[in-house]
Parts: sequence; structure tokens; C-alpha cells
Amino acid sequence: MKIKLFLIVALGLFLPDLAQAYIGPGAGFAFLGSTLVFVLTIGMALITILFWPLQWIWKKATNKGISKNARTRRVVIVGLDGLEPKLVDQFMAEGHLPNLKELAETGSFKRLGTTLPALSPVAWSSFQTGVNPGAHNIFDFLTRDKRNCLPQLASTETSTTERVFKILGVKLKKQKASVNITRKSQPFWKILGKHGVFSNIIRVPISYPPEKFNGNVLSAMCTPDLKGTQGSFSFFSTAKRASDKSTGGETRVFEKRGEALCGFIEGPPAPGKVEHLKILFSLTPSNNNQTATLQINDEIVSLEADKFSDWVELEFKHGRHSVMGIARFCLRPLNGEISLYISPINIHPEKPALPIAEPITFSSWLAKKNGLFGTLGLMEDTWGRNELALDDARFLEQTYLTHNEREQMFFDALERTREGLCICVFDASDRIQHMFWRYLDERHPSPLEDRAKFGSTIREMYKKMDDLIGRVQKKLKSNDHLIILSDHGFASFRRCINLNTWLMKEGYLHLKDGKTAGADYLQDVDWSKTKAFAIGLTGIYINRIGRESKGIVNDAEAEKIKLEISRKLEQLKDPADGAPTVRKVHDAATSYKGLYTDEAPDLIVGYHPGFRVSWDSITGTVEPEIFSDNLKAWSGDHHVDPELIPGILFSNKKVKKDAPHITDIAPTVLDLFAVKKPAYMEGEVII
Repeated sequence: MKIKLFLIVALGLFLPDLAQAYIGPGAGFAFLGSTLVFVLTIGMALITILFWPLQWIWKKATNKGISKNARTRRVVIVGLDGLEPKLVDQFMAEGHLPNLKELAETGSFKRLGTTLPALSPVAWSSFQTGVNPGAHNIFDFLTRDKRNCLPQLASTETSTTERVFKILGVKLKKQKASVNITRKSQPFWKILGKHGVFSNIIRVPISYPPEKFNGNVLSAMCTPDLKGTQGSFSFFSTAKRASDKSTGGETRVFEKRGEALCGFIEGPPAPGKVEHLKILFSLTPSNNNQTATLQINDEIVSLEADKFSDWVELEFKHGRHSVMGIARFCLRPLNGEISLYISPINIHPEKPALPIAEPITFSSWLAKKNGLFGTLGLMEDTWGRNELALDDARFLEQTYLTHNEREQMFFDALERTREGLCICVFDASDRIQHMFWRYLDERHPSPLEDRAKFGSTIREMYKKMDDLIGRVQKKLKSNDHLIILSDHGFASFRRCINLNTWLMKEGYLHLKDGKTAGADYLQDVDWSKTKAFAIGLTGIYINRIGRESKGIVNDAEAEKIKLEISRKLEQLKDPADGAPTVRKVHDAATSYKGLYTDEAPDLIVGYHPGFRVSWDSITGTVEPEIFSDNLKAWSGDHHVDPELIPGILFSNKKVKKDAPHITDIAPTVLDLFAVKKPAYMEGEVII
């Protein structure tokens, strides 16, 4: 994954560089002065206050509100991303999850069927809309641009429109940039809003950019950092490294200025230029490198070794304008050297340079009420951990700092949702299992820091989630409906499979003459001979005539190739021990239904536990070998066949369906509020 595509919508540029956190290119950056944002925020807040009495009168006059036929006045949904049913069973039996066990006994506990593939953006999109991926258009984190086969973020698209004005005979051009969500259909809370049911929606994945509706929403997954990426950390050190390139970030050597160590923090792209706006900082170590003083933007921050700072406000100036961001810093004394970790630069919640909430005042109000908080779609820096800028302890601290912020916002929103819908999705469960699964799997090849110290990390996380649910239950009224769910389960990820290398060795993908391995973004592929290629975590595309710009395969041959590839992959064995690797290859044409089925990869690969697509294959690198060990801290995953990793569903009311599916949640909540589900929704009412 060596990709950093800045989709700078204000400039209309693509700047490929190195890979970014999780697996995605940036969702875009539109330069907007923080002064303007502040004025807009204050103005909209005043308008809301001034017109609230009129809105209340209008609501009463038009009889807008929760129906008298509703079975509840409030629904509370807690998303615990990635909670694994088998571990829930085990930890409940061992007495570690008393609150969830009580819910299972007095209400319901079921496995929750997930989507194909079992990826967070896909599954949470089905949760929102009540439809399969063929009807909501999200099939992976990444998709391919049919014009050039470059990987691009699947959940957003950027566009620039140009208008020409004439003033006193002079032609003036004005460009308008926009970022749009590509998830189709509509979230069920938008439908509720049309029927007068107000909602507070906090950090539900695939909600960036936020959509207008009768309620509040704070965006989540795929919200970019201030650089326009999915999360770029910085790591400065007195030690010179072999390369300043790191997957998901960058490393730099400090510049010595007297007693101070200096460097530049990169922020948003400078309008009209390729380079980024920068801020100079200086770090003065003391106490044998156990403390240091950080000076930045005329602010002085005291740092302690291996402890994260509070959020630090960063101002990137451009002429008379400025863009505000926030970051955390961590002093890292390592091997006699001194290093400084800088988190991805988050969009400032009080002065956002991109739309991260709807209405625009919502993020500012949350920050005023609860303090500054992270806004990046994927807050936990998994790539900072993979690249050793963080260790296990620092990653855990960062993860729980984010979790605590989320809890504070959620309970505040819950208190203010006297009736209606309140949803919050918590990510710590997913991220901690990704990074600490190797402590559960003794066969995993990645190194362990300290099994005695971190061996119980995942169990302790489940206990924290159970405690959260217990505190939520204490806030409920007798007729409130509580739903707790995860979007998928988890499994080990020990071995990597490069699908593009396999396709090359089987004769479906061809490299240019003289090449035995291929560069990222499929740059060395000979498209005149290539019949199939892989992009993303699960997808294989046929190079079809009339669809791909350099397609060579007609429809009849495409069907034959799909069958061949499916049969061969399902027979593929790991040469290390002969273990089967691919459980099932799914044909999108028969697995999905809906208007957007043709946008899906032709084939979706469902792996056996222990296996996943390789890191480099995701963005189109062709490696010399098909198989390799996964040596990264990211050691657990859910990119296996979806039948093997269902999510979980708890409810304080009885669930009447034996095998509920994630698409059932939307119509069920609508029904609880006496709102008829739309005809297009596939899910069933299960409560």
C-alpha cells in the first residue's frame, strides 16, 4: 500500500506519493479560510436560536413529530465495530461481560449476518440503508478508476465546476470544488427525519461528507486529515533512517539549531501550488531526554517521555487567511536517540476547513461542550504502529484517548435525545483486535513486545465495552429500545497472498517486456495482454471491452475467465504447509442485486481464516512471490469469507428472527417509530 493520492478539489490535482493509513487515498481537501468558517458557524448558530420558536410552532401546526402509533419514543443504538461472537461467548461464559450476559438473558443475543465482503464501509452502508452493496454502491475501501485503473477511494468523489462571468467586458473564471459521498440509497435516519423523528448520529462509518436531514450528524470513516489523506503521521528523530518514506506517514531527521531540535509540520496544500503549507516547530529536550519543551505557533507545550500531549491547535497561514488543525505529540526517547511522533493533523472541530458535521455548527458545539476532539475518519494510527513510530503501549493510549472522547460526546448526545434516535459507533474494538490479535494466535509470525503485559489486551477491551453498555443501560427509560451490534467478526491474519502476482503466474495479467515484478498502481502492466487484475482488499476485475479504457475481454470470454479464476483460486494451497487459502470466490453478478451491481468487482475473494490479500497487492503491486508472512503488528482481520465472521446483535427486547442480518436494522428502527419501510429496503422487521 504505497499510495497517497491528494484529491485536492480546490486545485483539481492528483499527487501520488506514499501509502496512507488503513488503505486509502485521501478524500479531498478544499481550502477554506478558518475566519470564514468561524463567521459561518456563529451566523448559523444565531439563526438557529432566532428561528427556533418559529420551527417549534411550525412543527406543532403541521403535526410533525413521533407518531402516536410508535412503539417507543426513543431508540438507542451502540455500534461496537468488529466485536467477535466467539470471543463474546467465551468472555460471557468466563464472567467477564456481566452486562451483555444480562441482556442476552432478558432480551436477545444473536449472530448478525454481515455483507459480502465483510468490510466496515460495506457493512455499515448496509446498516444505514437496509440494502445490499449492489443497491448502495460501496464494495470496498478502494475501487478502480475505469479510465486508468488507478485505485481511488470508494466512498467519495471530488468534482470541480467552472463558471465564467463577464464584468465590464472582462471574463472572470470561478471554480467551485465539491466532495460528494458515493454511497447511494439513503440512511434510515433521513427517512425518520422526514416523518418528524429527530436523530443524533455520531461517527457512523460512511457518513462523510455529511448529508442534510432533520437531525445532527458527525462524520466518521473516510473523513480526511488536513493534508487530504486518510491519516499521515510524522516522525522526527536525531537518528538517521535508511529512508524517510514510511507507509502511512513520513520520517524526518531533526535540524539542530543550538540546543533546539527543529522541523516543519506539513499541513494543507497551498492554493495554486504543489507544496504544502508548513509550520516551524522547535523541541528542547531536558532531564536526560525524559522531558522536552515544544514551541509551535507561539505556543509552548511541555512533553513527558512516552505520554501523549493534549490536542495542540495548529494554524497554517496563507496570506491573510489561515487554516486550523489539531494534533497530538508524543516524545519518544529510543535507543539513546530522541524522537517526536506527531499524529495526523486533524480538521479543527470548532473551525472546520471541510464539512465534517451537519449542521456545520454541530462539531463546534460538541467541541465547546466537551473540549477538542479528533475528527479524522480513522483516528487510531495503525500505520504509525506498523512502522514502529508507536509501540503497543502508545497505540493503546492513543486508542483509548479517542474512545474516551467518543464516550463523552455520546453520553452528552444521549442525555439531549429525550425522544427520537441516538446512534454512536465505537472503533476501539476493531482497531485493538487488528493490532493485538497476534497475542491470541501463537502461530502468528509477527513479533510480540511483551506477552505478559499485552496478552490480555483484547479481553480487557471487551470488558471495557461491557462496562460502557452497563452505563448506557442506566440511562434508559422503561420503554426505550436498545440495540447493540457489530458489523462483522474477526480472525487471524498470518499469511499474505498477492492476487496480482497469482494472476500473472496464471497468465491472466501480463507485465511489460523485461519485467518480472511490477510497480505500484499497476504501472508496469501490459494492458494489451491483461485479462484480469486486482484492486482493493477483496476484488478482482476483468479487463472488459467497453468498460475499462484499455479493455480486451468480451462478455462471453469474461464469463469463462471468471469461472476459471474461481475454480483455480478455490484450489490454491499455501506451499508452506498445504493449507487451503480461499474458501469461496463470489461472482458479483449473482451475489448482488441493484442498480450498481455493474460497479462492483467482477469477483469477490472470500479467504479462509489466517489468509488475506497482501499489503502490496491492494494498490496494484506485482511482487515476485505469491505468498509471504504477515510480519506487521496488524495481525487480525475480517477480510475472510463473510459466512465465517458474522457480527453480534444484542437487544433489550426479544428478536423474533433466528438469523438476523445487518440489513434488518434499518426497517426495524423505522417500524419501532411507526414509519413504513420503503419498498426498496431488503431487510425485515425483527423486533
